[in-house]
Amino acid sequence: MKKILAVLISLIAAVVVVVFLPHVMTEVNGFAYEETEKEAGKIGQKIIRVEAYPQEVYRVYDAGSLVGVLSDHDSLDSFLKEVYKRDYAAEFPRSSVSLGKDVFVSREMSYYTYENKDPEILSYLDEHKLFTVRTTAVEFSDENGVYDEIYVSSENLYEEAMNEYLTYFISARELQLLNSGQKTPELRTYESRAVGISIMQTITIKEAYASPDEIMRTKEEILDYIEYGRNPQKYYYIVQKYDTVAGVGAKNNGLSAVQVMNINRDQISSTDQVLSEGMRLCVSYFNPIIDVVVMKESMRKETIYPETVYAEDENIRKGETELIQAGVNGSKNALYSERWINGVLLSGTLISSVDTLQPIDEVIGVGTMEIPGVGTGVYRWPVDNPHISCPWYCYWGHEAIDVQNFYDRYGPIYAADRGVVVENAYHYISGNYLIIDHNNGQRTYYGHMNVPSPLPVGTIVDKGDYIGQLGMTGYATGPHTHFYIEENGIKLDPCKGFLDCSEAP
Repeated sequence: MKKILAVLISLIAAVVVVVFLPHVMTEVNGFAYEETEKEAGKIGQKIIRVEAYPQEVYRVYDAGSLVGVLSDHDSLDSFLKEVYKRDYAAEFPRSSVSLGKDVFVSREMSYYTYENKDPEILSYLDEHKLFTVRTTAVEFSDENGVYDEIYVSSENLYEEAMNEYLTYFISARELQLLNSGQKTPELRTYESRAVGISIMQTITIKEAYASPDEIMRTKEEILDYIEYGRNPQKYYYIVQKYDTVAGVGAKNNGLSAVQVMNINRDQISSTDQVLSEGMRLCVSYFNPIIDVVVMKESMRKETIYPETVYAEDENIRKGETELIQAGVNGSKNALYSERWINGVLLSGTLISSVDTLQPIDEVIGVGTMEIPGVGTGVYRWPVDNPHISCPWYCYWGHEAIDVQNFYDRYGPIYAADRGVVVENAYHYISGNYLIIDHNNGQRTYYGHMNVPSPLPVGTIVDKGDYIGQLGMTGYATGPHTHFYIEENGIKLDPCKGFLDCSEAP
């Protein structure tokens, strides 16, 4: 009897192990499934039996929701290779395909055996294009960490786009020399050379998987991203009759001719190009994802102005003057160190200068030591370090030259010749302006002063006297002075016979 009872107890224990232990083990390992014929999932797989021992299964999830349970993980690998060969190999050679970013496969142990629905699971992945392609990721970071990342079809394509962007700021030859650790040629004339180039941010290139829709596949697409970021806001201008490249820039955000050319490289190849009326030009300067720093050296020819010496002469009546010796301008070569960021000059420092021609002082005999208000007819620049941002007639009706101080945006304005202040006023277009009568049939005009000139009407000024400050009052897009010479009521271009405008590039 005892033997029969022992056998019965053993049989009951075996049934408990087979029927109930799998559920207990599943709970212990953290997996709890309902005792239904179907596993919760997008394709609805049946549980066909419960095993005595756990086996390895592969659960496929899409965005956190179960798709189904694979019976053969190797079939997934083979499927991905076939998808790559079929759909992506032509466009992304020497690559491979993986599952999408929201898809993951969980490897688990289970007592359940499911019906084989591998084809349906793979078809679901294919139908919804839940794949990523092995490609190149470009990561941008600064001192605050990573702030953006893009995917490109190849590192070479990215480098090609980046190098083209850098050539907006230095020449291709200079870029090649600096990248190879060499120096650019020493300056031998009045020009500039790049002596260093760097990017303020850190750029990391690495391998990654990305959705095909995320991958930039053309140089133009990458270049546009570098120039303006992900969501560019661009503004356009329709070219008017007589517009020049410089004039378009002057009328739109104070862009330089070079900047207008760079952002419209598909239409403009030279700053001297003749524009066609009706052309649609972009006038939004770069809003780049990176900051390109270029260090340059510039050799500039600068004028050394002669002094005016007044010599008393007892043979000259009081109040009268006589030119004894005409003044002649001298010149010097000035070498500047410049710092440019994204094509915009931020600072310039004089490194050295060499006098190349000594000036000859002007000598005037006077019957008194009072400075006369009669001009010499020989003019000096109204600012230091002159730069012409908008030449004569750079746009329709512009009868003047706009002159900036290349290194001091709000620097002083000087009288271009001796004379008498005859107007000190404000106009809604010209802003604060000053007119000097040189009492020789000529007048000079100085517009857009930052604040009104401190000189009252009737003030006698000498050539080079301080008369005001550069500004942008009135209608102006950047600090400069609107400067012209008037003779007998007719406005004259200062670059035509009065000033050497090759000194003010």
